Amino acid sequence: ALGNTTAATGKGFAIGSAVLTSLSLLSAFTTKAGLRSETGGSSGKIDIGEPVILSGVLLGAMLPFLFAALTMLSVQKAAGAIIIEVRRQFAEIPGLREGTAEADSDTCVAISTQSSVEEMILPGLYAVLSPITVGFLIGPRCLTGLLGGAIASGMMLAIMMSNAGGAWDNSKKYIEIEGAKGGKGTATHKACIVGDTVGDPFKDTSGPSLNILIKLMSIISLTIAPLMEGDDDWEVWYYGLIPLGVMVIGTYYVYVMYWQEAQDITADPLSGSKQENVKLVEEDVIEVDEA
Repeated sequence: ALGNTTAATGKGFAIGSAVLTSLSLLSAFTTKAGLRSETGGSSGKIDIGEPVILSGVLLGAMLPFLFAALTMLSVQKAAGAIIIEVRRQFAEIPGLREGTAEADSDTCVAISTQSSVEEMILPGLYAVLSPITVGFLIGPRCLTGLLGGAIASGMMLAIMMSNAGGAWDNSKKYIEIEGAKGGKGTATHKACIVGDTVGDPFKDTSGPSLNILIKLMSIISLTIAPLMEGDDDWEVWYYGLIPLGVMVIGTYYVYVMYWQEAQDITADPLSGSKQENVKLVEEDVIEVDEA
């Protein structure tokens, strides 16, 4: 519990550092892209009221939520795959349930490692190609709005996830250790278990990953800024179709290869109906709680 509180405090500093870094990179981008002078004076090309820039702000504000949703789903899929493997081992390895046999932990580690690589394809694709697509397809002004929206919403979302995840985790520990609200087995305890299940990827996966998202998008934008210096809106839109096409193809590939087949963690690895397996899962949970 103390570790979660300390981690949440440290993550606040990390988020603040990422935001300051991204703002510095955004300022450098506007200068390199010719949107303001070297001395820092505005060239009159950036006005939040213009539809092109406001559209970029709205699109950028959406990206952290999309990125966080993808990483949350990735955690769910990896955990589901490990659950299926663990249940298979209980069914196929004699003596494992009684504690007289060794479990095959290497397979679970391999599943986790493979999932971590496969599930990062889509978020990584969006994080790298989104600023390139918007910058060339629409223009550097829209990209400025995109970065501003992503930094603003990403900071708020990361702070919320880091603190809420730790709070949900601590609430479950508070009930289990201190016996608060009736202790284990109560409806409150079950609700806190659900909250902790969501809170762990909140504070350990999606929240910290948003720091990387906003910094990566800012660095990519600054890198390509000289290529779009002085460009007007939609001037080189045909170049933007290339990264856009890569994103569409990559999305379709990931869907077909990794997302199309839904996992069924209640399926029996050997035999039996789905209802019987749900009962087995519930019995396993009861045994763990009693232990």
